[in-house]
Amino acid sequence: MRKCMMIGAVAAVVLVFAGAARADVVMETVTVGKPGNPGELSGNGAGGGGPDRICGAVAYTYNIGKFEVTAGQYTEFLNAVAETDEYGLYSTSMWADSRGCKIEATESPGGYTYTVTPGRANRPVNWVSWGDAARFANWMHNGQPTGTLTGNPIEDAWLTEDGSYFLNGATSWEDLLAITRQPGATWVIPSEDEWYKAAFHKNDGATGNYYDYPTSSDSVPSNDLIDPDPGHNATYWIQEGDFTIGGPRWRTEVGAHENSVSPYGTFDQGGNVFEWNEEIVWTSRHALRGGSYAGTEFSMHAAQREYAPPDVEGVGIGFRLAYVPEPAALALLALGCLVVTRRRR
Repeated sequence: MRKCMMIGAVAAVVLVFAGAARADVVMETVTVGKPGNPGELSGNGAGGGGPDRICGAVAYTYNIGKFEVTAGQYTEFLNAVAETDEYGLYSTSMWADSRGCKIEATESPGGYTYTVTPGRANRPVNWVSWGDAARFANWMHNGQPTGTLTGNPIEDAWLTEDGSYFLNGATSWEDLLAITRQPGATWVIPSEDEWYKAAFHKNDGATGNYYDYPTSSDSVPSNDLIDPDPGHNATYWIQEGDFTIGGPRWRTEVGAHENSVSPYGTFDQGGNVFEWNEEIVWTSRHALRGGSYAGTEFSMHAAQREYAPPDVEGVGIGFRLAYVPEPAALALLALGCLVVTRRRR
């Protein structure tokens, strides 16, 4: 087990991977079209934080996770490959931290098995590094194979070490910074442009029109959890003691604010947990976007660029995936009707 660091229109497409032995992870996505749109300034110059960058321009149609990756989905991943957890995919803080996602590792003579506490499976996973997210993406790209990691990157290539990213055993800050998306990648950590467009672009053509918040609005969202959701709400912190929900769960179930979607139909790109991006910031850190259950509204704003070393894990850090199709699949994606089926090895 590794030691951990802590830092404070809608066309739904279900990409299905068929298999046996364990339940499959079904990643529901939405299509982000309108390719060729220009980006806009984000960072200090736009009134936010972080270095200035033009964000949101994407020249192709792609899909992005409708929801953040959940603790239940990550548990399936751990049980599929991490019996011996050679690359530190599990953080003990997932269980031990009072605000962890409550995935528990149980050791037996054969290795580890993983379970998630009832009531937590449909909430976002936390305590995951950028490297963890990249290995999860590789596992999805490879068709959710089931096998035991050996610690030999060549032998483990088909599980987590090759695919959308050639990780080759990388776990350190320096080594992870050198990892880039490979040609032919499918499931990926979103680029900052992919993430930004899905969250803020107004979905009004190949335009440069963006909202300030990922709830399809320029005004600050409420942090209320109301049933039914009236729209324009997010899971975040306003002032001392004013969380959307308090302990012991802290984070809402993904999609709990059912009418507070981005123009493309994503949920929780504001609040719940910060999400990793591929973009490297300040030459040595990966971008984080979207704020968290313990962050203020400022972190959710389009102008705010957060970042952290790629080996860092935190109570407020999770991720979502994007799916970048091969060119032949683009027409189907435009219709929102792509179903991809792969069978485990």
